[in-house]
Amino acid sequence: MALVVVASNILVQFPVQGQIGALSLADLLTWGAFTYPFAFLVTDLANRRYGPVVARRIVFVGFMAAVICSIVVPPLLYSHGYIEYETAAGRLVRIAIASGTAFLTAQLLDITIFNKFRAQSWWRAPIFGTLAGSVVDTILFFAISFSAAFAFVGPEDGFALETAPFMGLFATEAPRWLSWALGDLSVKLLIAAVALIPYRLIATRWSLQPKPLS
Repeated sequence: MALVVVASNILVQFPVQGQIGALSLADLLTWGAFTYPFAFLVTDLANRRYGPVVARRIVFVGFMAAVICSIVVPPLLYSHGYIEYETAAGRLVRIAIASGTAFLTAQLLDITIFNKFRAQSWWRAPIFGTLAGSVVDTILFFAISFSAAFAFVGPEDGFALETAPFMGLFATEAPRWLSWALGDLSVKLLIAAVALIPYRLIATRWSLQPKPLS
């Protein structure tokens, strides 16, 4: 879990360079969007194997890593010349609050929903838990980080609040952070579906082995 969170906090600093038709991926996505959703896979596998108590402990490890990395990683990358912009201390704190709040809420929600469906078809618990958690995670993180409604948390990001064509494609204009949120959520949902494959393979292998003692 810590590895996923650290990797995601590093990769989120780097936009995805590419073009799909008129859609510029760099305007919507960072590489962190492709690694972060695997935190739900870690949680679900821990929940399946060891139960919700151990899964919650792992989530709290991820929570601490998310908060620390949100504050430490951007200045570290900037000081070593890996990114071109420096983030103000107030913004770092606001993003750390957003990251920690979103991560903890979404992962605990995932555990709750997983437990509700764990006795049903093998795919229901991980997919329902991950989908709900992904939606909540995206809403909380982007709203707290960028929405003017959360200005009391810390300094605002003027660029994120500027209006631009929604998703870079439509005539309707919206604050840039809304397009970022939708792009991020789209990738999370895609990864949620793909992650069913390793989940199924690992869970099946575990089912053939003796369950570890608590």
